[in-house]
Amino acid sequence: MNRLAAFAALIGFLGVAFGAFGAHALDGRLTAEGADWWHTATLYALPHAAAVMAIALSGRTGLLRSGGWFMAVGACIFAGTLYSMALGAPRWFGAITPIGGVSLLVGWALAAISSLRPSN
Repeated sequence: MNRLAAFAALIGFLGVAFGAFGAHALDGRLTAEGADWWHTATLYALPHAAAVMAIALSGRTGLLRSGGWFMAVGACIFAGTLYSMALGAPRWFGAITPIGGVSLLVGWALAAISSLRPSN
């Protein structure tokens, strides 16, 4: 069982679903700021879902796989807090968003370090 691949697929599915929902069902219902948050959340969720899926299917372990998990969790935290605020969650959720961003950065850093090491 490849839990990382399943998680990546879920992030991708939700990114597409939420993107479409925002473009159609929420059109004109969000504030300008909320619409920007929604767009940014989708913009970050979808490519990270693809990156995590690539890592999950690479068969690699160690730092690269850990990087994939950091990206997956980071995408959920980053996008999730932005989607939540767009739908009316308190603005203090914005203080959580950078935790997701840092997790994304850690994931990419681990992927970079892993690429400089022999395959495992």
